[in-house]
Amino acid sequence: MVIKIKDTLYLVNVNLYCLSSYKKTYSNEQSLNFVIPIIVILFLGIIYTMTQRADSGYVSFILIGGAAITMIYWIKIIKKMANDQKPVTYEQSKEQETKNWVYDLIKGEGEYVFVAEVPGPEDKISVRLVDGTLYVRGTNGFSKEVPIEGVNEMQIQDFKYRNGVLTLRIK
Repeated sequence: MVIKIKDTLYLVNVNLYCLSSYKKTYSNEQSLNFVIPIIVILFLGIIYTMTQRADSGYVSFILIGGAAITMIYWIKIIKKMANDQKPVTYEQSKEQETKNWVYDLIKGEGEYVFVAEVPGPEDKISVRLVDGTLYVRGTNGFSKEVPIEGVNEMQIQDFKYRNGVLTLRIK
């Protein structure tokens, strides 16, 4: 069984003895310290192979120089990309996902119409209206909460799901 407490994952057996734990401690810099030497060794292997197969001509030295310049260029690009990236926390990823989800809430006379794209077949869609909050769940871990003001006494009257679009009528 795996238990997550803050940023640490614990692997425990049924009797709850801690077997091992993993804590997110690797940064992009630490990952680069592992990946770049592997890339350098691969390129050095390519250059060595090229020198062994090359005759004593100028073309082989030009190709070897091109391979060395390409290696240096890609190492710089990989370092720049890794240093420019900022790690995304779980909360930031959920917030981005929520911002990308678009829904319409149309207020009529004594009713609301809610329209949104929700992934999954109709039998896997779950919708609840509790204390002014609409809970929508679909497949692939899709779960959203939509606060709706003034619907504390209302209920979901109509549920339609066609081609990935959920339509609710709340009265």
